[in-house]
Amino acid sequence: MNAAKGSTLSVNGLVKRFGGLLVTDHFNLEVRPGELHAIIGPNGAGKTTLINQLCGELMPQAGSILLDGRELVRESVQRRARMGISRSYQITSVFREFTALENVMLAVQGASGRNFSFWKPVLGDASLLGPAQALLEQVGLGAQAKTPVSAMAHGAHRQLELAMTMALQPKVMLLDEPMAGMSHQESEDMVRLLQTLKGRYGIVLVEHDMDAVFALADRITVMVYGKAIACGTSEQIRNDPDVRMAYLGDQVETV
Repeated sequence: MNAAKGSTLSVNGLVKRFGGLLVTDHFNLEVRPGELHAIIGPNGAGKTTLINQLCGELMPQAGSILLDGRELVRESVQRRARMGISRSYQITSVFREFTALENVMLAVQGASGRNFSFWKPVLGDASLLGPAQALLEQVGLGAQAKTPVSAMAHGAHRQLELAMTMALQPKVMLLDEPMAGMSHQESEDMVRLLQTLKGRYGIVLVEHDMDAVFALADRITVMVYGKAIACGTSEQIRNDPDVRMAYLGDQVETV
């Protein structure tokens, strides 16, 4: 099976069952180079299960996941990360006892495939320090480089996790509810940050904040009971009667 022409990530006929429950129902997805593709749907639609299959944490029973035409289904999480798939989580995954800079240096070191055995020398390693500081600048945390993560706000944690995801130099980033738990201001800041990343990476965004989704997405896939019921631009999704009935309802009036 060949990837769709020009696509970075192509998902074809993905199936995942837990016992008799079909949670991913012959799901198809195409993410073009540099595209931000949002996946929306009600709670329990199977969005996080889908992300877990894309990154390798779960194995589907059927279907294909292609990155630039290369099959990923049987590859490990670590192998997929090296091939260009990285993800963030609904709950932040950072080392709270380290500074922001130290967290990103660890991510840069991990991306390089180098050994983690000797932490103290790593702190003075210019080959890690420079890239880590640059990533913090890109996500707006340059001034907080030496701040312990435990002293940083929740929104800053999400920005830091994004910097760590970017450290892997991915082709496609999988972002699972990056605005979860954020204040209105923090969400606006994250939207602005993600807008600066559009075009540089393929991005799969799972998000419940419809204001953010409609502001950011090049295309949107709507997932209900594990199945893609619609795919299109923000305008097409807003005006799709099946989507309104299944998920959006009155939300489109406020967007």
